[in-house]
Amino acid sequence: MLKEGKAPINFTIFLTLFGEKLSGTDPEESILNAFKLFDPASTGTVNKDEFKQLLLTQADKFSPEEVEQTFAVTPVDVSGNIDYKSLCYIITHGDEKED
Repeated sequence: MLKEGKAPINFTIFLTLFGEKLSGTDPEESILNAFKLFDPASTGTVNKDEFKQLLLTQADKFSPEEVEQTFAVTPVDVSGNIDYKSLCYIITHGDEKED
């Protein structure tokens, strides 16, 4: 964890690093970089239907129920595109509606 700090470790940075380990998610930047692979035009969005198909068929496949839970908190615009920057924030910090 100490190597992951971008500055000298103080109590605030320690708590941030420790919190990331407790929450079980990758750092927001890592998740964002993964989404960028599916956004070659750098629009900041991915198509919901294409993303859903990936979730259902690739790597650690999501069940249909897990996909529905994911899309319940996923910001989707009227064109059916996901704002993946907002989704990354929700993944790493939680959904504001939960508070």
